Amino acid sequence: MNKIIKNFTDIPSLETDRTHLKPLCKNFLSKDYVAWMNDKKVNRFLDSGGDYNIDKLKEYLTEVEENPKFFWAIVLKQSKKHIGNIKIDPINFKHFFGEYGLMIGDTNSWKKGYGKEVSEVVINFCFETLKLRKINLGVLKLNKAAINLYNKLGFLIEGHHRSHFSFEGDYVDSYRMALFNPSL
Repeated sequence: MNKIIKNFTDIPSLETDRTHLKPLCKNFLSKDYVAWMNDKKVNRFLDSGGDYNIDKLKEYLTEVEENPKFFWAIVLKQSKKHIGNIKIDPINFKHFFGEYGLMIGDTNSWKKGYGKEVSEVVINFCFETLKLRKINLGVLKLNKAAINLYNKLGFLIEGHHRSHFSFEGDYVDSYRMALFNPSL
C-alpha cells in the first residue's frame, strides 16, 4: 500500500462482524458527536474535549479530510449509528511504528466489546497491510478499563512515567504500551 495518503478517500474501509470502519470525514459531523466531545465521562481520559460546538467539530473534521490519516469512524452495521473513532496516527514509516487511539463516544455502546473488535481489525491492517513492526499508545494508570482492553489485545507496558500528567487537580502516572508485529 502506498504509505503517502493523498486523499481521505484513499483510506480503506474496514469491517468487523458488527461494524463498518469508514474513513473519518465531515459526513460524520453531528450533534451526537459534539455531545460526546463535551461529555465528561467520554472525554475524561482524552486530551481533547470539553469545549466543542458544531463549528469547532466541523473545522476539526475538515482538517482530517485535508490532511488524511488512518482514522476511522466506527459505525454499527445494524443501526448505521456512528459510535466512536479509532486511529493509527501519527505513523513513522522510517521506523515502522504508529500511535493507536480509540474513543467509543456513545456511552450506550460501552462494555459491549466494540473496542476490542475494531482494535483487532485495525491492528491486523497495520501489521499485514502497512507492515508496521510496532504499535504504541499512551494511557493514564488510572484508566483501568483501557488498560484491561490493551492487555487483552496483547499490549505490554514499556514505560512508566511517574506524576506525568495533570489530571483532575493532581499529577498522575501514565504508561507507554506497545504491541509488536508477531510476523516480523
